[in-house]
Amino acid sequence: MAIASRRQVLAAARQLLYPIIHVLIRGGVTWREFADLTRAAYVDVASRKFGKRGRPTNVSRTAVLTGFSRREVRKQRELLAHREPIPGGYVTKASLVLSTWHLDAEFLDAKGRPVRLPVEGERRSFSSLVQRCAGGDVPTTTLLKELIDAGAVRVRAKDQLEVLQRNYIPHPMDEQLVALWGSVLADVATTYVHNLTKTPQAQPRFERAAVNDRIDPRAVPEFRKFLEREGQAFLERADAWLTAHQLPPEGRGDGDAIRLGVGTYHIQDEN
Repeated sequence: MAIASRRQVLAAARQLLYPIIHVLIRGGVTWREFADLTRAAYVDVASRKFGKRGRPTNVSRTAVLTGFSRREVRKQRELLAHREPIPGGYVTKASLVLSTWHLDAEFLDAKGRPVRLPVEGERRSFSSLVQRCAGGDVPTTTLLKELIDAGAVRVRAKDQLEVLQRNYIPHPMDEQLVALWGSVLADVATTYVHNLTKTPQAQPRFERAAVNDRIDPRAVPEFRKFLEREGQAFLERADAWLTAHQLPPEGRGDGDAIRLGVGTYHIQDEN
């Protein structure tokens, strides 16, 4: 067995990150928020998965494994203990503009509601709002176009701008599908982690794929129908098997039951 190098591991991780970051950007998550998330995850995984003799990894070894200082490891462990692994202090410039529009007295009417703003003007305008929040880092026209495209701002009569949302979400996505996305990626990755790190005595977990890179694109609709028909039939048989082997409700104490199943998914390159 050839041992994977750090370079090969990083290349595989980069391949995995692209579809993840695609969804994060659509959801308005910045790289700093993702960096905070990965910082906490590094400490959490190193602490729980790399201990010796069944005990959590100590602070010093966690620091060695992750590259963090021991002070940072303690900080992240404290945040994790309070279920706050993602500090919320940083927001995108678009989110900051929307929030200021809803909170700053200069941009509110007598009842505390956001006023309509002209695009240009030294004060109480969209350009002055952007200057207050983002300085000269982002062009006003670029930020306005992005907010309009996201459905957060619209143009009314006489070029007056009306704010419609308080939060910036570039491309709204179905919350149930986002939850499923996270769950499916975690399940597939967990299976691969098991197969990559298992001992010689442990059984590998089933993982197979049928892929061909010489398919006529016109065959995609037919393949979709084939996959829905055959995949659904297989999953129904798998579901019947799982149902036949599940524990009765009265016999399901702590630690008695495990989560077990199989998933199938459509594979297709974007290009």
